Amino acid sequence: MNDQDLAQRLIGLRKAKGLSLDALAEKSGISRATLSRIERSDTSPTAAALGRLATAFGVSVAELFGFGAAAHDIKLAQTDQPVWREPETGFQRRSVSPAISGFRGSVIEGTLPAGAIISYAAPPLPDLEHHLVLLSGALTVALGDTRHDLAPGDCLRFRLNTPNAYHATSSEPARYLLTVITP
Repeated sequence: MNDQDLAQRLIGLRKAKGLSLDALAEKSGISRATLSRIERSDTSPTAAALGRLATAFGVSVAELFGFGAAAHDIKLAQTDQPVWREPETGFQRRSVSPAISGFRGSVIEGTLPAGAIISYAAPPLPDLEHHLVLLSGALTVALGDTRHDLAPGDCLRFRLNTPNAYHATSSEPARYLLTVITP
């Protein structure tokens, strides 16, 4: 997924919610100027900014990327799965099963470069159910004040209701699968 596709999706969500740029800036805590640059594809949003936008729109982050596949598609080839890369950290997010109307769950593959950290001040929606399986590398997941150190094969299951952060703690990237289920 490129910045232009994401920008069009964000514009569509903003208009569908009846929000002006000023109103979205107030709801998200992201400046109007930055929102305008994101919508023009002049800049790529950070993972944290996407989290704030999802919160403002009342959707999961997966739903920000959840377009392109028809609701009747039961198979989505890997080459058709949207990939987004955060320029700031190098975090890569592949929507394995993009959010489609009528489904509550989505599967995401994340790759966080060695030493990189992504963090979110708040969950986009309360009570999102997560199942994170670490495939390779080492990952520390912070859920509020609680830290969980994961090794390959470990699974962390949680409901997201706190600030959260993900830190690739080894000399290799942390690669994981994450299933997110909306309440």
